Amino acid sequence: MAINAPKKAVILAAGLGSRLHPLTDLRPKPLVEVNGTTILHNALQNLDTAGVEEVAIVVGYRKDAIEYACGHRFGTLQIKYLHSPAFDSTGSAYSLWLARDILLSGDCYILEGDVFFEQDVLRYLMKSDAPDAAAVAPFNELMEGSAVVLSDSGLISEFRMKQTAGNLAADGPPLYKTINLLRFAASTLRSTIVPALDEIIGSGAMGAYTEELLAYLIDRRGLKLAAVRCDGLRWYEIDTPADWRIAESIFAARPVLPPPST
Repeated sequence: MAINAPKKAVILAAGLGSRLHPLTDLRPKPLVEVNGTTILHNALQNLDTAGVEEVAIVVGYRKDAIEYACGHRFGTLQIKYLHSPAFDSTGSAYSLWLARDILLSGDCYILEGDVFFEQDVLRYLMKSDAPDAAAVAPFNELMEGSAVVLSDSGLISEFRMKQTAGNLAADGPPLYKTINLLRFAASTLRSTIVPALDEIIGSGAMGAYTEELLAYLIDRRGLKLAAVRCDGLRWYEIDTPADWRIAESIFAARPVLPPPST
């Protein structure tokens, strides 16, 4: 099996995190701690271990706090910051569009700044022989948000937005939660992802989300996005205080990471 290991990554970390109050009253969501380790430091540590060399973090709300916490170097990672001036009125697709220069520069990971995950999620993405891949896991009754349906060949065939436990119908197709970790080949980024972002932002759809972009590309543009099954791995998307408590439980035995180098 081929191993595809991008040397670059984009982390989307500009949002207000309003659903996570009171944990985000004084800090941005990516700096919320899970058992003593911030969401963002966990992501940077895992990217560093995976061999990534350059990370672009799109920041907005409390951007100074993120820049102070992470600096311009974490382990061997070089970090650059891209400021979203309209973070309170735009969606994640706009944040991704701001990072288009790094997307055009080679193979790349794309991840949301609200997912706490173990290293093996990235390892699974690296080991997939598909050029473009998304980490997924079975959707369960505690989850909500975007979900996907898989084809017999293991590709994502459909996105379903705003799913809850009520959508887990016994007679429907199995649903999988998007972990919001993606890996794209340089050719796909240049020919498909960035041009579509240019179209979306150029049309004024500033509130669009990355999942909506991917749903459109799969449905209308023939994007073949492989689903990398991460069943049994530890991860959680943290949108609410209830999510945070679940993440703390999942990672209760996790060792504390060393502080970032400056």
